[in-house]
Amino acid sequence: MPSFLAEEIEEYLRLHAKAKPNARIFPTMTKHLLHHEMTRGAKAAGLKRIRIHDLRHSHATMLVEMGMSVPSIAARLGHSGETVTHRYLLLLPGSEAAIASKLDTMMGRRAHG
Repeated sequence: MPSFLAEEIEEYLRLHAKAKPNARIFPTMTKHLLHHEMTRGAKAAGLKRIRIHDLRHSHATMLVEMGMSVPSIAARLGHSGETVTHRYLLLLPGSEAAIASKLDTMMGRRAHG
């Protein structure tokens, strides 16, 4: 996880300290509410509404643009099925940290080591 996101979650948890150790981070967030907020936000921004799942595709595309390897992206997204070509590529150690670091750089933050 990139450090900018970890910092945001830590701040959220500080403000909402009622959470129990195994509780959901966003207990009131339902699929319906998220769908509603995506629609509202798109309308307010004058953009076409996208599906929540489209954010996953956008993230993968952004990682490709950042130069991340296909196996790293597939692992990050939890994909198990690969083409024959990709079956023989190895996920390099530290690729998750590299993704987090690049996301930090994109957000103008310095990665924590």
